[in-house]
Amino acid sequence: MEITEVRIKLVEKTTERLMAFCSITIDGAFVIRDLKLIGGPHGFFVAMPSRKLCIHCRKCSSKNPLKAGFCNACGNKIQSQNLPRDEDGRVRLYADIAHPINTDCRELIQNRVMAEYEAELIRAQEPGYASRYEEFGDE
Repeated sequence: MEITEVRIKLVEKTTERLMAFCSITIDGAFVIRDLKLIGGPHGFFVAMPSRKLCIHCRKCSSKNPLKAGFCNACGNKIQSQNLPRDEDGRVRLYADIAHPINTDCRELIQNRVMAEYEAELIRAQEPGYASRYEEFGDE
């Protein structure tokens, strides 16, 4: 597998840990969008694209946030006993849409994204800078 392109969108003046969004192209044929570059307590890491998990109302089958106490559609009390949890026992609120299945692949993505992030920081200092991130889909 070869990462043939990385596009970065810097997040300006954030008080959060989110530093940038990025998209990667694999083998010039497959794009994964909305990866996030996060500044964590032990350095930067790449978070894969994810979706919010939901729970369905037993009465009307409507989707509701995992932490909801009552259904947004019908008002029925939500039974949230068997919520998905991570290895530390915390409720998992998001699930990855795409993710590497081994350490080598994760490191390949992480290293390439970090290198492009550093280059994007330098490009952002140049006059007339414009992020190429939004250009996806124009091909």
